[in-house]
This record gives sequence, structure tokens and C-alpha cells, in this order.
Amino acid sequence: MSLKGESEKLIVVGRICGVFGVKGWLKVYSFTEQQLQILEYKPWHLKQGDCLKRLDVIESRKHGKGLVVQLKGINDRDVAAEWVNAKILIDSGQLPELPEGEYYWADLKGLKVFDLSGVFLGDVIDIMQTGANDVLVLKEAHTEAGKKPAEVLIPYVMDQVIKKIDLKQQEIIVDWDVDY
Repeated sequence: MSLKGESEKLIVVGRICGVFGVKGWLKVYSFTEQQLQILEYKPWHLKQGDCLKRLDVIESRKHGKGLVVQLKGINDRDVAAEWVNAKILIDSGQLPELPEGEYYWADLKGLKVFDLSGVFLGDVIDIMQTGANDVLVLKEAHTEAGKKPAEVLIPYVMDQVIKKIDLKQQEIIVDWDVDY
């Protein structure tokens, strides 16, 4: 189950990775499962540092292995260059409902992770895609005084490692030992 009905909860679906041409077109790196699916979401919100700006895609096309777009109000290469590395966000309410037991990455980030005996392991700060399975990246909960928290990596393997995901309680229960 995904978090639905939360209007204007913005989630990252891609990033601007470069400029294309002299008329303000931008190269896009899509995080969506199907690359062109990012174009189905409207409007886009670009986040660069503390700046968040709502922009509409007015034209797009495949270019090589990638995607290029022109955004309303960006008609110049220099203006476009200011948005390189910006995150592309959309309202999460646009995402389709998922079947029971499936989750969007955005739903998992920030959840607290506990082992089977109730020991707090850390908060999910990221999720990595690997060849075999996805991996939860946690900010380690237990650190010695004065030390920077390390990251804990836990394979996202349902039933075997991930025992329970409870979005209401904002927690994940895992069968995983972490040596401290």
C-alpha cells in the first residue's frame, strides 16, 4: 500500500543532467521504471538547492539513450544551465496504486528499522538498486560518542529479510543481525 491522498507530497522522479542545444532544452535522467513514464506526470517541480519552481514540459523527445525536454519559460541555454543537477519532483498523488505488499521507495524513506527482538537499527535514508535486489541504506542508530554514524545496508528481500512493513507505524521489521 502506498501513501495516497496526500496532495502536494512531492517525490523525486528524476533529475536534470545537462543542457541540450542553445534554445534551453534540458537532458533528463528519469528514475521511473519506464524512462518515458516521467512525461506522464504534470506539472514538474524543479528543486535546485533551496529553490523550488513549478514548470510545465512543453515539448519532449527521445535523444539517443536519453530524453530531452523543453520547459515553459526556459528558452535560453544559460538559463537552462542554472537547472543542471536539479531534482525533478511530482505530486505523489499522481502515482498509481500499488498491489498489496508493494511499496514506492518514497514510502520507505524515513521509516525506522528494528530487528526481530525490537532493537532499533536506524532510519532508512536511501535505497540502492543492485543487480540481485534492492538494498535499504540506514543511518546507523548505535554509534560511539564523537563518531559519525555509519550506514547499515540491509537487502530488501521480502519474507526472508524484510518481515513486516507498517506505514502507519512508520517502521520496518527485519531479520538481520548488525554487529556493533
